[in-house]
Amino acid sequence: MHASVVRASAFVASIFALYIAGAMLVPAAVDLYYGHSDWQVFAVSAFTTGAVALTVAAATRDRTPIRSTRLAFLVVVTLWLTVGLIGALPLYAASLNLDFASAVFESVSAVTTTGSTVITGLDDLPPGILLWRSILQWIGGLGVIALGLFFLPMLNVGGFSFFRIESSDIEDRPFERLSSFLHALVGIYVVLTALCAISYAAVGMRTFDAVNHAMTTVATGGFSTHDASLGYFQSDAVLWISTVFMILGALPFSILILLVVRGRLDALRDPQIRLFLAYVIAFVLALAMHRRIVDGTPFGEALTSTTFNLVSIITTTGYASEDYTLWGPFAVTVFFFATFLGGCSGSTSGGIKAYRFLILARMLQNGLRMLVYGRSVQPLRYGNRTVDEEMLRAITLYVIGFILVWVAVTLALAAGNLDMTTAITASLTALTNVGPGLGPIVGPAGNFASLSDYAKWILSVTMLLGRLEILAVLVILTPTFWRN
Repeated sequence: MHASVVRASAFVASIFALYIAGAMLVPAAVDLYYGHSDWQVFAVSAFTTGAVALTVAAATRDRTPIRSTRLAFLVVVTLWLTVGLIGALPLYAASLNLDFASAVFESVSAVTTTGSTVITGLDDLPPGILLWRSILQWIGGLGVIALGLFFLPMLNVGGFSFFRIESSDIEDRPFERLSSFLHALVGIYVVLTALCAISYAAVGMRTFDAVNHAMTTVATGGFSTHDASLGYFQSDAVLWISTVFMILGALPFSILILLVVRGRLDALRDPQIRLFLAYVIAFVLALAMHRRIVDGTPFGEALTSTTFNLVSIITTTGYASEDYTLWGPFAVTVFFFATFLGGCSGSTSGGIKAYRFLILARMLQNGLRMLVYGRSVQPLRYGNRTVDEEMLRAITLYVIGFILVWVAVTLALAAGNLDMTTAITASLTALTNVGPGLGPIVGPAGNFASLSDYAKWILSVTMLLGRLEILAVLVILTPTFWRN
Protein backbone atom coordinates (compact mmCIF):
# COMPACT_ATOMS: atom_id res chain seq x y z
CA MET A 1 0.00 0.00 0.00
CA HIS A 2 1.23 3.51 -0.74
CA ALA A 3 2.62 5.31 2.30
CA SER A 4 0.50 8.35 1.42
CA VAL A 5 -2.67 6.38 2.24
CA VAL A 6 -1.37 5.48 5.71
CA ARG A 7 -0.21 9.07 6.27
CA ALA A 8 -3.60 10.40 5.23
CA SER A 9 -5.37 8.04 7.66
CA ALA A 10 -3.07 9.06 10.50
CA PHE A 11 -3.62 12.74 9.72
CA VAL A 12 -7.42 12.40 9.71
CA ALA A 13 -7.33 10.43 12.97
CA SER A 14 -5.10 13.04 14.65
CA ILE A 15 -7.39 15.92 13.69
CA PHE A 16 -10.45 14.02 14.95
CA ALA A 17 -8.56 13.25 18.17
CA LEU A 18 -8.45 17.01 18.83
CA TYR A 19 -12.25 17.06 18.90
CA ILE A 20 -12.29 14.12 21.33
CA ALA A 21 -9.79 15.96 23.51
CA GLY A 22 -12.12 18.95 23.49
CA ALA A 23 -15.04 16.72 24.49
CA MET A 24 -13.10 15.64 27.60
CA LEU A 25 -13.33 19.19 28.91
CA VAL A 26 -17.10 18.78 29.36
CA PRO A 27 -16.87 16.08 32.10
CA ALA A 28 -13.90 18.00 33.51
CA ALA A 29 -16.12 21.04 33.94
CA VAL A 30 -18.89 18.90 35.49
CA ASP A 31 -16.51 17.34 38.03
CA LEU A 32 -15.09 20.77 38.84
CA TYR A 33 -18.61 22.10 39.38
CA TYR A 34 -19.45 19.22 41.75
CA GLY A 35 -16.09 19.56 43.52
CA HIS A 36 -14.65 16.19 42.51
CA SER A 37 -10.90 15.90 41.99
CA ASP A 38 -11.28 13.78 38.84
CA TRP A 39 -11.66 17.03 36.87
CA GLN A 40 -7.86 17.10 36.84
CA VAL A 41 -7.76 13.66 35.21
CA PHE A 42 -10.00 14.81 32.37
CA ALA A 43 -8.08 18.08 31.97
CA VAL A 44 -4.69 16.34 31.82
CA SER A 45 -6.06 13.66 29.46
CA ALA A 46 -7.48 16.37 27.21
CA PHE A 47 -4.27 18.38 26.98
CA THR A 48 -2.09 15.26 26.60
CA THR A 49 -4.31 13.92 23.83
CA GLY A 50 -4.34 17.33 22.16
CA ALA A 51 -0.53 17.64 22.28
CA VAL A 52 0.03 14.16 20.81
CA ALA A 53 -2.64 14.73 18.17
CA LEU A 54 -1.07 18.03 17.08
CA THR A 55 2.33 16.35 16.85
CA VAL A 56 1.00 13.52 14.69
CA ALA A 57 -0.95 15.98 12.54
CA ALA A 58 2.16 18.06 11.92
CA ALA A 59 4.20 14.95 11.06
CA THR A 60 1.64 13.52 8.64
CA ARG A 61 0.29 16.72 7.10
CA ASP A 62 0.08 16.20 3.38
CA ARG A 63 -2.37 16.35 0.54
CA THR A 64 -5.13 13.80 0.97
CA PRO A 65 -4.54 11.12 -1.69
CA ILE A 66 -7.07 10.47 -4.42
CA ARG A 67 -10.10 8.68 -2.99
CA SER A 68 -9.75 4.93 -3.02
CA THR A 69 -11.45 1.95 -1.45
CA ARG A 70 -8.37 1.26 0.66
CA LEU A 71 -8.31 4.78 2.04
CA ALA A 72 -12.00 4.55 2.93
CA PHE A 73 -11.61 1.29 4.87
CA LEU A 74 -8.40 2.39 6.58
CA VAL A 75 -9.83 5.76 7.66
CA VAL A 76 -12.98 4.13 9.08
CA VAL A 77 -11.09 1.54 11.14
CA THR A 78 -8.39 4.02 12.25
CA LEU A 79 -10.92 6.55 13.49
CA TRP A 80 -12.82 3.96 15.51
CA LEU A 81 -9.61 2.59 17.05
CA THR A 82 -8.50 6.13 17.88
CA VAL A 83 -11.72 7.01 19.69
CA GLY A 84 -11.78 3.69 21.54
CA LEU A 85 -8.22 4.10 22.85
CA ILE A 86 -8.42 7.82 23.63
CA GLY A 87 -11.74 7.31 25.40
CA ALA A 88 -10.02 4.85 27.74
CA LEU A 89 -7.40 7.33 29.00
CA PRO A 90 -9.50 9.18 31.61
CA LEU A 91 -11.16 5.92 32.67
CA TYR A 92 -7.73 4.40 33.29
CA ALA A 93 -6.33 7.44 35.13
CA ALA A 94 -9.45 8.25 37.17
CA SER A 95 -10.30 7.06 40.66
CA LEU A 96 -11.96 3.87 39.34
CA ASN A 97 -8.80 1.75 39.79
CA LEU A 98 -9.32 0.05 36.42
CA ASP A 99 -6.44 -1.72 34.72
CA PHE A 100 -5.76 -0.77 31.10
CA ALA A 101 -7.61 -3.78 29.63
CA SER A 102 -10.72 -2.90 31.64
CA ALA A 103 -10.51 0.78 30.70
CA VAL A 104 -10.23 -0.07 27.00
CA PHE A 105 -13.09 -2.56 27.31
CA GLU A 106 -15.33 0.07 28.92
CA SER A 107 -14.40 2.70 26.35
CA VAL A 108 -14.88 0.39 23.36
CA SER A 109 -18.15 -0.87 24.83
CA ALA A 110 -19.27 2.75 25.11
CA VAL A 111 -18.26 3.97 21.66
CA THR A 112 -19.61 0.86 19.91
CA THR A 113 -22.85 1.36 21.91
CA THR A 114 -22.61 -2.20 23.22
CA GLY A 115 -23.30 -1.27 26.82
CA SER A 116 -21.40 -4.07 28.56
CA THR A 117 -19.63 -2.72 31.63
CA VAL A 118 -16.85 -3.67 34.03
CA ILE A 119 -17.73 -0.92 36.51
CA THR A 120 -19.80 -1.46 39.64
CA GLY A 121 -21.09 1.10 42.12
CA LEU A 122 -22.40 3.41 39.40
CA ASP A 123 -24.69 5.16 41.90
CA ASP A 124 -21.65 6.53 43.77
CA LEU A 125 -19.35 7.32 40.82
CA PRO A 126 -18.09 10.85 40.12
CA PRO A 127 -20.48 12.64 37.73
CA GLY A 128 -17.71 13.29 35.22
CA ILE A 129 -17.07 9.58 34.68
CA LEU A 130 -20.78 8.87 34.22
CA LEU A 131 -21.10 11.73 31.76
CA TRP A 132 -17.97 10.65 29.82
CA ARG A 133 -19.40 7.15 29.35
CA SER A 134 -22.63 8.67 28.05
CA ILE A 135 -20.81 11.07 25.72
CA LEU A 136 -18.82 8.21 24.21
CA GLN A 137 -22.03 6.28 23.59
CA TRP A 138 -23.68 9.34 22.07
CA ILE A 139 -20.73 9.81 19.72
CA GLY A 140 -20.74 6.13 18.77
CA GLY A 141 -24.50 6.05 18.26
CA LEU A 142 -24.44 8.69 15.56
CA GLY A 143 -21.20 7.23 14.23
CA VAL A 144 -17.59 8.33 14.40
CA ILE A 145 -17.49 8.68 10.62
CA ALA A 146 -20.71 10.70 10.54
CA LEU A 147 -19.24 13.15 13.06
CA GLY A 148 -15.91 13.03 11.24
CA LEU A 149 -17.57 14.00 7.97
CA PHE A 150 -19.40 16.80 9.81
CA PHE A 151 -16.24 18.25 11.35
CA LEU A 152 -13.54 17.30 8.83
CA PRO A 153 -14.08 18.84 5.36
CA MET A 154 -11.14 16.87 3.92
CA LEU A 155 -13.35 13.75 4.02
CA ASN A 156 -16.20 15.25 2.03
CA VAL A 157 -14.91 13.87 -1.26
CA GLY A 158 -16.57 10.49 -1.48
CA GLY A 159 -18.03 11.00 1.97
CA PHE A 160 -21.07 8.81 1.38
CA SER A 161 -18.82 5.80 0.79
CA PHE A 162 -17.16 6.38 4.19
CA PHE A 163 -20.58 6.71 5.84
CA ARG A 164 -21.96 3.53 4.32
CA ILE A 165 -18.94 1.44 5.35
CA GLU A 166 -19.69 2.43 8.94
CA SER A 167 -23.48 2.36 9.00
CA SER A 168 -24.48 -0.21 6.34
CA ASP A 169 -27.03 2.36 5.15
CA ILE A 170 -28.83 1.00 2.07
CA GLU A 171 -31.38 3.79 1.70
CA ASP A 172 -31.33 6.32 -1.14
CA ARG A 173 -29.81 9.62 -0.12
CA PRO A 174 -32.41 12.14 0.99
CA PHE A 175 -30.15 14.94 -0.32
CA GLU A 176 -27.67 15.03 -3.17
CA ARG A 177 -25.27 17.24 -1.25
CA LEU A 178 -23.39 15.54 1.56
CA SER A 179 -23.36 18.71 3.68
CA SER A 180 -27.17 18.94 3.56
CA PHE A 181 -27.50 15.30 4.59
CA LEU A 182 -25.05 15.68 7.48
CA HIS A 183 -26.74 18.81 8.85
CA ALA A 184 -30.11 17.05 8.75
CA LEU A 185 -28.64 13.89 10.32
CA VAL A 186 -26.93 15.68 13.20
CA GLY A 187 -29.92 17.98 13.68
CA ILE A 188 -32.40 15.11 14.02
CA TYR A 189 -30.04 13.23 16.34
CA VAL A 190 -29.68 16.26 18.62
CA VAL A 191 -33.42 16.98 18.61
CA LEU A 192 -34.30 13.36 19.44
CA THR A 193 -31.81 13.43 22.32
CA ALA A 194 -33.24 16.70 23.65
CA LEU A 195 -36.82 15.43 23.41
CA CYS A 196 -35.86 12.24 25.20
CA ALA A 197 -34.16 14.17 28.02
CA ILE A 198 -37.17 16.47 28.41
CA SER A 199 -39.50 13.47 28.51
CA TYR A 200 -37.42 11.73 31.18
CA ALA A 201 -37.27 14.91 33.26
CA ALA A 202 -41.04 15.37 32.92
CA VAL A 203 -41.72 12.02 34.63
CA GLY A 204 -39.42 12.68 37.56
CA MET A 205 -35.80 12.00 36.59
CA ARG A 206 -33.34 14.54 37.93
CA THR A 207 -31.68 16.57 35.18
CA PHE A 208 -28.32 14.80 35.29
CA ASP A 209 -29.92 11.35 35.00
CA ALA A 210 -32.26 12.56 32.24
CA VAL A 211 -29.43 13.95 30.11
CA ASN A 212 -27.24 10.87 30.51
CA HIS A 213 -30.04 8.41 29.80
CA ALA A 214 -31.27 10.45 26.83
CA MET A 215 -27.83 10.21 25.22
CA THR A 216 -27.59 6.47 25.76
CA THR A 217 -31.22 5.76 24.83
CA VAL A 218 -31.22 7.49 21.43
CA ALA A 219 -27.77 6.01 20.77
CA THR A 220 -29.21 2.58 21.68
CA GLY A 221 -26.18 2.20 23.93
CA GLY A 222 -27.62 1.23 27.30
CA PHE A 223 -25.19 2.75 29.79
CA SER A 224 -26.95 3.97 32.93
CA THR A 225 -26.02 6.09 35.91
CA HIS A 226 -27.27 3.37 38.26
CA ASP A 227 -26.34 -0.28 38.81
CA ALA A 228 -30.03 -1.24 38.56
CA SER A 229 -30.24 0.43 35.12
CA LEU A 230 -33.70 1.91 34.45
CA GLY A 231 -35.16 -0.46 37.04
CA TYR A 232 -33.76 2.00 39.60
CA PHE A 233 -36.54 4.48 38.88
CA GLN A 234 -39.42 2.03 39.50
CA SER A 235 -41.53 3.89 36.94
CA ASP A 236 -43.59 2.48 34.08
CA ALA A 237 -43.57 5.92 32.44
CA VAL A 238 -39.76 5.86 32.27
CA LEU A 239 -39.86 2.41 30.69
CA TRP A 240 -42.37 3.43 28.01
CA ILE A 241 -40.51 6.65 27.17
CA SER A 242 -37.31 4.66 26.84
CA THR A 243 -39.08 2.10 24.64
CA VAL A 244 -40.33 4.77 22.23
CA PHE A 245 -36.94 6.44 21.82
CA MET A 246 -35.10 3.12 21.50
CA ILE A 247 -37.40 2.25 18.60
CA LEU A 248 -36.82 5.67 17.02
CA GLY A 249 -33.07 5.18 17.36
CA ALA A 250 -33.34 1.81 15.60
CA LEU A 251 -35.06 3.30 12.52
CA PRO A 252 -33.05 4.37 9.45
CA PHE A 253 -31.99 8.00 9.85
CA SER A 254 -32.32 8.53 6.10
CA ILE A 255 -36.01 7.67 6.48
CA LEU A 256 -36.36 9.96 9.52
CA ILE A 257 -34.83 12.78 7.48
CA LEU A 258 -37.35 12.24 4.68
CA LEU A 259 -40.16 12.16 7.24
CA VAL A 260 -39.12 15.21 9.27
CA VAL A 261 -37.48 17.45 6.69
CA ARG A 262 -39.60 16.65 3.65
CA GLY A 263 -42.81 15.42 5.27
CA ARG A 264 -42.68 12.12 3.40
CA LEU A 265 -45.04 9.85 5.35
CA ASP A 266 -44.72 7.23 2.62
CA ALA A 267 -41.08 6.75 3.70
CA LEU A 268 -42.36 4.74 6.68
CA ARG A 269 -43.51 2.03 4.26
CA ASP A 270 -39.90 0.95 3.91
CA PRO A 271 -39.88 -2.90 3.99
CA GLN A 272 -37.25 -3.19 6.72
CA ILE A 273 -39.21 -0.88 9.03
CA ARG A 274 -42.29 -3.04 8.66
CA LEU A 275 -40.28 -6.21 9.31
CA PHE A 276 -38.52 -4.67 12.31
CA LEU A 277 -41.80 -3.57 13.91
CA ALA A 278 -43.40 -6.91 13.04
CA TYR A 279 -40.83 -9.02 14.88
CA VAL A 280 -40.80 -6.61 17.83
CA ILE A 281 -44.59 -6.94 18.19
CA ALA A 282 -44.54 -10.72 17.64
CA PHE A 283 -41.83 -11.36 20.25
CA VAL A 284 -43.38 -9.00 22.79
CA LEU A 285 -46.91 -10.43 22.53
CA ALA A 286 -45.70 -14.03 22.60
CA LEU A 287 -43.65 -13.53 25.76
CA ALA A 288 -46.19 -11.27 27.51
CA MET A 289 -48.99 -13.78 26.91
CA HIS A 290 -46.76 -16.65 28.06
CA ARG A 291 -46.02 -14.83 31.31
CA ARG A 292 -49.71 -14.12 31.81
CA ILE A 293 -50.82 -17.69 31.15
CA VAL A 294 -47.97 -19.65 32.73
CA ASP A 295 -46.79 -17.38 35.56
CA GLY A 296 -50.05 -15.55 36.25
CA THR A 297 -48.39 -12.13 35.88
CA PRO A 298 -51.03 -9.39 35.34
CA PHE A 299 -51.10 -8.66 31.61
CA GLY A 300 -50.47 -4.92 31.98
CA GLU A 301 -47.40 -5.52 34.12
CA ALA A 302 -46.17 -8.29 31.82
CA LEU A 303 -46.67 -6.15 28.72
CA THR A 304 -44.75 -3.17 30.16
CA SER A 305 -41.72 -5.08 31.42
CA THR A 306 -41.65 -7.46 28.45
CA THR A 307 -41.91 -4.66 25.89
CA PHE A 308 -39.16 -2.60 27.52
CA ASN A 309 -36.68 -5.43 28.03
CA LEU A 310 -37.26 -7.08 24.65
CA VAL A 311 -37.10 -3.79 22.73
CA SER A 312 -33.89 -3.05 24.65
CA ILE A 313 -32.33 -6.30 23.41
CA ILE A 314 -33.74 -6.20 19.87
CA THR A 315 -32.55 -2.62 19.34
CA THR A 316 -29.19 -3.64 20.92
CA THR A 317 -29.55 -1.01 23.65
CA GLY A 318 -28.97 -3.31 26.61
CA TYR A 319 -30.99 -1.64 29.35
CA ALA A 320 -32.74 -3.90 31.86
CA SER A 321 -35.47 -3.22 34.39
CA GLU A 322 -35.09 -6.61 36.08
CA ASP A 323 -33.37 -9.97 35.65
CA TYR A 324 -35.47 -11.42 32.82
CA THR A 325 -33.60 -14.73 32.97
CA LEU A 326 -35.78 -15.48 36.02
CA TRP A 327 -38.89 -15.48 33.81
CA GLY A 328 -38.30 -19.09 32.80
CA PRO A 329 -36.79 -21.15 29.94
CA PHE A 330 -39.11 -19.75 27.26
CA ALA A 331 -38.10 -16.18 28.13
CA VAL A 332 -34.40 -17.06 28.10
CA THR A 333 -34.81 -18.67 24.67
CA VAL A 334 -36.70 -15.65 23.31
CA PHE A 335 -34.05 -13.23 24.57
CA PHE A 336 -31.27 -15.39 23.10
CA PHE A 337 -32.78 -15.25 19.61
CA ALA A 338 -33.68 -11.58 20.02
CA THR A 339 -29.98 -10.86 20.43
CA PHE A 340 -29.41 -11.64 16.75
CA LEU A 341 -32.04 -9.29 15.34
CA GLY A 342 -31.09 -5.64 15.60
CA GLY A 343 -32.84 -2.64 14.10
CA CYS A 344 -32.61 -1.17 10.61
CA SER A 345 -29.70 -0.19 8.41
CA GLY A 346 -28.44 3.35 8.86
CA SER A 347 -29.64 3.46 12.47
CA THR A 348 -27.85 3.58 15.81
CA SER A 349 -28.55 -0.10 16.52
CA GLY A 350 -26.37 -3.13 15.89
CA GLY A 351 -27.27 -6.76 15.26
CA ILE A 352 -27.77 -8.49 11.93
CA LYS A 353 -30.49 -5.93 11.03
CA ALA A 354 -33.91 -6.32 9.47
CA TYR A 355 -33.03 -5.68 5.84
CA ARG A 356 -30.62 -8.63 5.78
CA PHE A 357 -33.26 -10.98 7.18
CA LEU A 358 -35.74 -9.70 4.62
CA ILE A 359 -33.41 -10.21 1.65
CA LEU A 360 -32.29 -13.63 2.91
CA ALA A 361 -35.95 -14.66 3.19
CA ARG A 362 -36.57 -13.48 -0.39
CA MET A 363 -33.50 -15.42 -1.55
CA LEU A 364 -34.87 -18.57 0.10
CA GLN A 365 -38.30 -17.98 -1.45
CA ASN A 366 -36.82 -17.51 -4.92
CA GLY A 367 -34.60 -20.55 -4.49
CA LEU A 368 -37.58 -22.73 -3.65
CA ARG A 369 -39.49 -21.43 -6.67
CA MET A 370 -36.58 -22.24 -8.97
CA LEU A 371 -36.61 -25.83 -7.72
CA VAL A 372 -40.09 -26.08 -9.24
CA TYR A 373 -39.60 -23.78 -12.24
CA GLY A 374 -35.97 -24.49 -13.03
CA ARG A 375 -35.65 -22.24 -16.08
CA SER A 376 -37.66 -19.32 -14.81
CA VAL A 377 -36.09 -15.93 -14.02
CA GLN A 378 -36.83 -14.90 -10.45
CA PRO A 379 -35.74 -11.29 -9.82
CA LEU A 380 -35.13 -10.56 -6.15
CA ARG A 381 -36.87 -7.39 -5.05
CA TYR A 382 -36.58 -5.16 -2.00
CA GLY A 383 -39.61 -2.91 -2.00
CA ASN A 384 -39.68 -1.24 -5.40
CA ARG A 385 -36.03 -2.00 -6.10
CA THR A 386 -34.33 -4.99 -7.63
CA VAL A 387 -31.55 -6.29 -5.39
CA ASP A 388 -28.31 -6.33 -7.37
CA GLU A 389 -25.53 -8.90 -7.22
CA GLU A 390 -23.29 -6.60 -5.21
CA MET A 391 -25.76 -6.40 -2.32
CA LEU A 392 -26.39 -10.14 -2.41
CA ARG A 393 -22.66 -10.77 -2.26
CA ALA A 394 -22.23 -8.31 0.62
CA ILE A 395 -25.01 -9.94 2.65
CA THR A 396 -23.69 -13.44 1.99
CA LEU A 397 -20.17 -12.42 3.03
CA TYR A 398 -21.51 -10.72 6.15
CA VAL A 399 -23.47 -13.79 7.26
CA ILE A 400 -20.48 -16.08 6.63
CA GLY A 401 -18.18 -13.67 8.47
CA PHE A 402 -20.64 -13.35 11.36
CA ILE A 403 -20.84 -17.11 11.89
CA LEU A 404 -17.09 -17.66 11.57
CA VAL A 405 -16.19 -14.82 13.95
CA TRP A 406 -18.84 -15.90 16.46
CA VAL A 407 -17.51 -19.47 16.48
CA ALA A 408 -13.88 -18.32 16.68
CA VAL A 409 -14.51 -15.90 19.55
CA THR A 410 -16.63 -18.46 21.43
CA LEU A 411 -13.82 -21.02 21.20
CA ALA A 412 -11.25 -18.41 22.25
CA LEU A 413 -13.31 -17.49 25.33
CA ALA A 414 -13.89 -21.15 26.18
CA ALA A 415 -10.13 -21.67 25.96
CA GLY A 416 -9.87 -19.00 28.66
CA ASN A 417 -11.93 -21.17 31.03
CA LEU A 418 -15.35 -19.59 30.54
CA ASP A 419 -18.33 -21.93 30.66
CA MET A 420 -20.22 -22.62 27.43
CA THR A 421 -23.23 -20.37 28.15
CA THR A 422 -21.00 -17.44 29.07
CA ALA A 423 -18.65 -17.98 26.11
CA ILE A 424 -21.46 -18.32 23.56
CA THR A 425 -23.54 -15.38 24.74
CA ALA A 426 -20.63 -13.06 25.61
CA SER A 427 -19.23 -13.46 22.09
CA LEU A 428 -22.70 -13.03 20.58
CA THR A 429 -23.57 -9.93 22.60
CA ALA A 430 -20.21 -8.36 21.73
CA LEU A 431 -20.58 -9.12 18.03
CA THR A 432 -24.15 -7.77 17.89
CA ASN A 433 -23.36 -4.85 20.26
CA VAL A 434 -26.25 -5.74 22.57
CA GLY A 435 -24.65 -5.58 26.03
CA PRO A 436 -26.04 -8.25 28.39
CA GLY A 437 -25.71 -11.93 27.60
CA LEU A 438 -27.03 -14.88 29.57
CA GLY A 439 -25.86 -16.54 32.77
CA PRO A 440 -24.74 -15.19 36.15
CA ILE A 441 -21.52 -13.58 34.84
CA VAL A 442 -22.57 -11.62 31.74
CA GLY A 443 -26.37 -11.75 32.15
CA PRO A 444 -28.60 -8.72 32.87
CA ALA A 445 -27.85 -9.02 36.59
CA GLY A 446 -24.13 -9.68 36.05
CA ASN A 447 -21.04 -7.66 35.22
CA PHE A 448 -18.06 -8.21 32.94
CA ALA A 449 -15.56 -7.14 35.63
CA SER A 450 -14.78 -10.71 36.68
CA LEU A 451 -13.57 -11.68 33.21
CA SER A 452 -9.86 -12.05 32.66
CA ASP A 453 -7.86 -9.43 30.76
CA TYR A 454 -7.51 -12.02 27.99
CA ALA A 455 -11.29 -12.22 27.62
CA LYS A 456 -11.69 -8.43 27.81
CA TRP A 457 -9.20 -7.85 24.97
CA ILE A 458 -10.93 -10.46 22.81
CA LEU A 459 -14.35 -8.96 23.47
CA SER A 460 -13.06 -5.42 22.83
CA VAL A 461 -11.91 -6.45 19.36
CA THR A 462 -15.18 -8.31 18.80
CA MET A 463 -17.24 -5.25 19.69
CA LEU A 464 -15.34 -3.21 17.10
CA LEU A 465 -15.86 -5.97 14.55
CA GLY A 466 -19.59 -5.95 15.23
CA ARG A 467 -19.96 -2.16 15.11
CA LEU A 468 -18.12 -1.96 11.78
CA GLU A 469 -20.15 -4.80 10.28
CA ILE A 470 -17.23 -7.30 10.45
CA LEU A 471 -16.05 -7.02 6.83
CA ALA A 472 -14.65 -3.48 7.21
CA VAL A 473 -12.19 -4.78 9.82
CA LEU A 474 -11.49 -8.18 8.31
CA VAL A 475 -10.58 -6.70 4.94
CA ILE A 476 -7.66 -4.69 6.34
CA LEU A 477 -6.28 -7.87 7.95
CA THR A 478 -5.83 -9.53 4.55
CA PRO A 479 -2.41 -9.42 2.79
CA THR A 480 -4.11 -8.26 -0.41
CA PHE A 481 -5.22 -5.03 1.24
CA TRP A 482 -1.60 -4.01 1.96
CA ARG A 483 -0.12 -4.88 -1.41
CA ASN A 484 0.53 -2.07 -3.89
